[in-house]
Amino acid sequence: MCVRGQLIKRYFITGLLIWVPLAITAWVLNLIIGTMDQSLRLLPEAIHPRSIFGFDIPGAGAILTLLVILLTGLAAANFIGQKLVRWWEKLLARIPVVNSVYNSVKQVSDTLFSQSGQAFRKALLVQYPRQGSWTIAFLTGQPGGDVVNHLVGDYVSVYVPTTPNPTSGFFLMVPRSDTIELEMSVDEALKYIISMGVVAPPARHLPRSQH
Repeated sequence: MCVRGQLIKRYFITGLLIWVPLAITAWVLNLIIGTMDQSLRLLPEAIHPRSIFGFDIPGAGAILTLLVILLTGLAAANFIGQKLVRWWEKLLARIPVVNSVYNSVKQVSDTLFSQSGQAFRKALLVQYPRQGSWTIAFLTGQPGGDVVNHLVGDYVSVYVPTTPNPTSGFFLMVPRSDTIELEMSVDEALKYIISMGVVAPPARHLPRSQH
């Protein structure tokens, strides 16, 4: 009976490991698509899928959202589109509260998504929260503003994500010499963090001189 119980337990855990990731993936996709489907509310009721076909089409709003984003990018890539974007930003700059929020968000998004930017392009190894304890961090840039007047030496700005939710974390400024650049992609590092160290990326053996 003991052996049979262990077999049942092993089979149950094996099945759980298969279904849990699938269920969480389906839940996240449903949440994202459901949110994007809300864009259908911007269209007149007469051209909604329910009005045309008699029933709702899941994902229609997601397709509309992606299409709007693509068309916006195409429009902003030409001369006239750039003029309109600048005009729109000048208009927002005249609204006190909106100006502060928009500029802050735009600076962050430009830094994160710019092809020429270095934010979140490198995974680092840093000692946190104390000496001797190591964790994975992401390079976000270099200290700026008045901060540089109070730091002596070469410092870098890093983001230390929490486990298993990497969207929350800590912003630190540490000496560059106290960081170790890892030979792993940002995606591999994120998987490693989210899995709480269970899903480790493949080891890449470097020459001893590079350690």
